[in-house]
Amino acid sequence: MIKILMVCLGNICRSPLAEGILKSKMNPQNFLIDSAGTAAYHKGNAPDKRSIEVARKYGINIADQKARKFTIKDFDTFNYIFVMDDRNYQDILMLARNQKEESKVQMILNEIHPTQNLSVPDPYYGANQGFEHVYTMLEEACEIIANKLS
Repeated sequence: MIKILMVCLGNICRSPLAEGILKSKMNPQNFLIDSAGTAAYHKGNAPDKRSIEVARKYGINIADQKARKFTIKDFDTFNYIFVMDDRNYQDILMLARNQKEESKVQMILNEIHPTQNLSVPDPYYGANQGFEHVYTMLEEACEIIANKLS
């Protein structure tokens, strides 16, 4: 089974969307997809209601997800760790114990724009259209990931 982790800051906006989108494209018998945050601000909380709403608009239910903090054990569990921005990337790399773990961590938008290290903007403090924009970016990246790994 291939295990994929999506990571953002609080695990309530971007990474829950990425988790839900990728899950909708993959066979659950062959793939485990989860998400986490680099901070524990929202531990145990459901995703932001605006993330839930934009996912629902596209037929994806993420309402049952619960925010959690990334842990070093995630390096042992997951084959791929996709991060949403450079800060998440640096925070996760600081926890890596070796080169093998570092090599698991990738900027998700590099799937669309290789080696450009572009960030998925955090829509938390913005309006609803920011969530729509993030959804579109993540949909494109997750489609590429699904095609590569399926």
